Amino acid sequence: MSKAHVQTKVTARIVNGFVKDGTGGNPAGVVFDADDLGDAEMLQIARKIGLSETAFVSSSDEAGFRFDFFTPNRRIAHCGHATIAAFAHMAETGRVGQGVTSKMTVDGPRKIIIRGEQAFMEQLAPTYRASDTWSADGVTLEDVMNSLGLSEADMVSGVAPQLVNTGNSFIIVPVKNEDVLAAITPDQRAISDISEKLDLIGYYVFVLSPSSSASHATARMFGPRYAIPEESATGMAAGPLACFLYDVMGIKETHMDIDQGYFMKPASPSAIAVDLDIDASGTITGLTAGGSAHSMREMEIVLD
Repeated sequence: MSKAHVQTKVTARIVNGFVKDGTGGNPAGVVFDADDLGDAEMLQIARKIGLSETAFVSSSDEAGFRFDFFTPNRRIAHCGHATIAAFAHMAETGRVGQGVTSKMTVDGPRKIIIRGEQAFMEQLAPTYRASDTWSADGVTLEDVMNSLGLSEADMVSGVAPQLVNTGNSFIIVPVKNEDVLAAITPDQRAISDISEKLDLIGYYVFVLSPSSSASHATARMFGPRYAIPEESATGMAAGPLACFLYDVMGIKETHMDIDQGYFMKPASPSAIAVDLDIDASGTITGLTAGGSAHSMREMEIVLD
């Protein structure tokens, strides 16, 4: 008997990850006790939930929990807001205690830290790929800028976009002010094509925050390759951005606060905290990104 006949109904919880002051954030589907679900079933559930990502939490002999992530159209190795949503909800409901635990993914284990009702996830040390190397995969910097409708006048002088990976790859794009960031109308087809060629999750376009702000930067994330036209909070992109701020833009701070979701319609303000691990030589050796979550509702999924 197939797994689909063993379990025809699945309960999913909708939890907003990276909420700011208890509101906003990025909704994720979370399915607990997912041990009996196969890939096809998880993809079907994620498609029916219809959010940018769904986390499937099951038992693991190698880590605290097994995590599988699916967008509505494919598996993804990691998802920041779904990780934070699941672990913060487990902390709030007593399913996980304070301190260090872990998740096992298709890309190996990652450390998770629970602080109160907040959760923080480990990411890898950054790797960078400058725009002048993208041509080997049939992509130019001009292609990327055109896909965002940006001109050289919209960019930060002397700071070129780069591909940054701390577990997932994003192109980090600095723009000069909030008006430019707000006005971006992405060419989703072009971004998806470029993302396929460079094996990206998507683009993370940002502006530095004014000195009066509590955050370091405000960002927008476009990931149409994974059926995400725009996302209100992206922990796996905030990590690369924090590294870019430290290594490329010379902001030598080990704690970075990233805002996201302000320019979505409707707006969904989100807050992502990133802590960088720096060795004696000033090199980033790893990082954690995290924040708070808020449980919204449950929904029942009937498998075909």
